[in-house]
Amino acid sequence: MAGVLGFSPIPIALDHVSLISAVGVAAGLFSMAGFAPQLIKLIHTQNAEGVSLSAYLVMVGGFSLWVTYGALLKSWPLVGSNAVNLVLAGWILILKFRIHARERGKSA
Repeated sequence: MAGVLGFSPIPIALDHVSLISAVGVAAGLFSMAGFAPQLIKLIHTQNAEGVSLSAYLVMVGGFSLWVTYGALLKSWPLVGSNAVNLVLAGWILILKFRIHARERGKSA
């Protein structure tokens, strides 16, 4: 497929499989990076009011299923990226529980 000026906008060395892998890696990185702002905010502010318990419980369940699905397919990039997301979402949940427990301890 030639580009506007008669050359391909994608380097020839980037074949179909490499393009699919690149998209998968980018998707995994964007998904992982999406947790960073929430995690940083939780760590710095120690305020978990804005963290939805139900949303993160569902995310942890979903990422667990994605890891299982990837393992069944033997798709280690799928397993790896979703395992990292599972750890990040789980970490946020743990911080929420710890912060909530600390706040309850102060008010008691």
